[in-house]
Amino acid sequence: QVQLVESGGGLVQPGGSLRLSCAASTSIFSISSMGWYRQAPGKQRELVTTISRGGTANYADSAKGRFTISLDNAKNTVYLQMSSLKPEDTAVYYCHALQYGLEFWGPGTQVTVSS
Repeated sequence: QVQLVESGGGLVQPGGSLRLSCAASTSIFSISSMGWYRQAPGKQRELVTTISRGGTANYADSAKGRFTISLDNAKNTVYLQMSSLKPEDTAVYYCHALQYGLEFWGPGTQVTVSS
């Protein structure tokens, strides 16, 4: 069982930056991959980015060039650095982990991009 807790969400102006954190309750060496998904009001949850245990990252087209995912193995934490934020990035952002074929989700953190 992996527990995930996100932090770092909030209100930011268009063009601004925000860094989300997701702390895992277990060593991320035991986790195959971690990632971030988001869900905007009235829309389905969608993939933002994932990173494998080995550090290989994948990004949705909407995130490429603006978002960066990274791992801190010592802190069992995954980060999402977001820049050049747009109003359409407004959503609840969820941390995701895949361990031994099982999926785990955090409770989510709200990101609002608005002037």
